[in-house]
Amino acid sequence: MIEDVEITDNEFLRQFELEIGDNMARIEYALQDRKIFLTKYEMPDDLEEQGFREIFIKAVFDEVKDRGISLVPTSPEIAGFMRKNRRKYKDLLPVGINI
Repeated sequence: MIEDVEITDNEFLRQFELEIGDNMARIEYALQDRKIFLTKYEMPDDLEEQGFREIFIKAVFDEVKDRGISLVPTSPEIAGFMRKNRRKYKDLLPVGINI
């Protein structure tokens, strides 16, 4: 099922990865204190057209939530997802940050 995707945290490259067939999507991050800054979003057009953007970003947000750290979306794509889903994910934002 398209909703059941597994993401990988490549700590060496500091990015979350989603592999589907020969395609790989990635969200680069930087860790600072108890915050994760999602800095760069890349997804091949094939995966984008199949609707994986929101699925991948949601999986990353859920992973961050499970870790109990704050999330700062600095990539335009990630910030757009946060705006669209602010009610569900507003607790992930650090105090004083509004999207």
